[in-house]
Amino acid sequence: MLTYEPDETIAHRLDPRSKLAVQMGFAATALAHTSPRALLALSVVAALLLAAARVPLWRTLVAYRFALVILAIAPIVAAVTLGAPWIDVGDGLASARASYRVLLVLLVSAAYVRSTPVRHSRAAIQRTIPGKPGQLLGIGVALVFRFLPVLRADLRTIQDAMAARLGTERSAVERASTIGVLGLERAFDRADRLSLALQARCFAWNPTLPALSFGRLDYPAIAIAIVLALSAFL
Repeated sequence: MLTYEPDETIAHRLDPRSKLAVQMGFAATALAHTSPRALLALSVVAALLLAAARVPLWRTLVAYRFALVILAIAPIVAAVTLGAPWIDVGDGLASARASYRVLLVLLVSAAYVRSTPVRHSRAAIQRTIPGKPGQLLGIGVALVFRFLPVLRADLRTIQDAMAARLGTERSAVERASTIGVLGLERAFDRADRLSLALQARCFAWNPTLPALSFGRLDYPAIAIAIVLALSAFL
């Protein structure tokens, strides 16, 4: 699971708002361009962003393994037709290019997650979007970043417990239903405990968030974000 890791990389020293701008600009131009030359250029940009945050590529691909399976199956499904010629290569290639663009966006988002603390992400969102909408969105992002790894750990615990009790010899449907039911029970239990913990800590809509300020490295990052966003219209 990808999480924030303290480091001294260029990405870690950037303001989270500039990193969000770069990420949004990259996503906009990645979804707008489908040519092989554009995908090659986007691949180079994504590689530079990953290097700026020192993101381990193999570990990132392992963390995204379930999404990768879906992205790999999509071109095959798109290429299959119900009649002659049965395989449409054009549709398959178009879907493959779309899957590759989504993969690039996921890799860039991994660079953001690894280089940005959860509280900084919340501060960036709340100070960019004013009022209650920004506070609600900031809280939601913070809870997802903290809550999702716990739920994934619970699912791994359930799978390990089933394997220790020879649960692997059951049918796939029975295993999936057992994991689903127990996973939901754990999720609701975690939600109740989270609610109680928030009440015990006098949860506030507008807590004291870390101070954010743009540095010298942020201005080139903002310029890159603007160039990426404008390139979507070319």
